[in-house]
Amino acid sequence: MALTLLVAPPAAAAPVRFGWPLAPPHPVVRPFQPPATPYGPGHRGVDLGAPPGAQVLAAGDAVVVHAAVLADRPLVSLLHAGGLRTTYEPVHPTVRPGQRVNRGTPIGTLRPGHQGCPTAACLHWGATRAALGTTPRSRGYLNPLRLLTPPRVRLLPVTPIRQPPPEATPTR
Repeated sequence: MALTLLVAPPAAAAPVRFGWPLAPPHPVVRPFQPPATPYGPGHRGVDLGAPPGAQVLAAGDAVVVHAAVLADRPLVSLLHAGGLRTTYEPVHPTVRPGQRVNRGTPIGTLRPGHQGCPTAACLHWGATRAALGTTPRSRGYLNPLRLLTPPRVRLLPVTPIRQPPPEATPTR
């Protein structure tokens, strides 16, 4: 008699999910343009257009690491799993450092005054990734739009599929 041992594979960790930091509509009014060098020119995030006072949401589960004015700008910064950090500015914070937030949790309200914004107000949403224990210089800037959960894709034919005409069956 042979014994068969069935072992369930370990459960895969749930993928980290991120969402938009603003309710729709949230047009991208200035795209991500990574710098060629650590101190070179570029746009280290995306600017999303929204009305002043719009509620800003945590893009993913995180811990608040900064929620105050930094270099004359009100800013909220969140630390996510794996060393990912997202920043939101200009935002009047409604959270405090050390507070845990979940995806979609309100973290503040959008303020006008973001330099270069072509609308009444823009949320500058940035993302960086650093291994724990590394210096800020080793951080990599990321396009935060790539964090978003991709939509479900269902492919449909462009034109209807045509069946070939039935072949004449020879009769005898």
